[in-house]
Amino acid sequence: MAHIVSIVNQKGGVGKSTTAVNLAAYLADMGKYVLLVDLDPQANASSGLGHDISNTKGTYEAMAGMGQTREFVVHTAHDGLNLLPGHANLAGASVELVNELNRERKLHQALLEIRNDYDYILIDNPPTLGLLTINGLVAADSVLIPVQAEYFALEGLGQLMQTIQMIKDSIKPELQIMGAVITMFDSRTKLSNQVLEELYKHFPEKIFRSVIPRSVRLAEAPSFGKSIAHYDPSSKAARAYQRLAEEFLRREDATTQESLYKS
Repeated sequence: MAHIVSIVNQKGGVGKSTTAVNLAAYLADMGKYVLLVDLDPQANASSGLGHDISNTKGTYEAMAGMGQTREFVVHTAHDGLNLLPGHANLAGASVELVNELNRERKLHQALLEIRNDYDYILIDNPPTLGLLTINGLVAADSVLIPVQAEYFALEGLGQLMQTIQMIKDSIKPELQIMGAVITMFDSRTKLSNQVLEELYKHFPEKIFRSVIPRSVRLAEAPSFGKSIAHYDPSSKAARAYQRLAEEFLRREDATTQESLYKS
């Protein structure tokens, strides 16, 4: 059964979709079978993997029950990495779901059908704390939070933590925070240490040591419909995401061993 990880930050422009795409790509390159679920109406993760989002079916249709979820999954250029595409029609889903029974569980229900097909399912959430993101959290086992290495990127982090706690308290007590990953890091700025200090307050012992640098090559890759692993595998950003994937798997192994020990 796949471990489902929701990649969340309600602030836009923090490298959330970039992290979803490239972490998924490197996990697949490491031999894992991965599904990337694009829950964002902007569909940046889908276009960033080369998928044509102008005429597509995917996450919206799966949540709406318009067919079997497996029908809407597409292959990508990475062996072992599939995509449940996003589309602009997801923007209307929040309104459409308001009066639905179990509206916060629609994605969870859609993924049940295919959960045993994968090692990991990564969910790229929209940059809001609305009903779509709540679906993304309820469907997940754990949460990964990309945080830009700038002071203002920390704004709203407390609100996100409150939302996660609300989900734990009322819907899914087993939801865990996997950790925070620092993105767009620029070693030349003096704010970096301040950001780290604030992150340690929110996530003691849960900050990924792999730091993603600010990179022109990383910013260019989505316009070519490629992950950084395919666009420029020798770049600093590519090596950073490879290290992040390796650290991700090490944490998974450690968590699994801890669970077995407790049982």
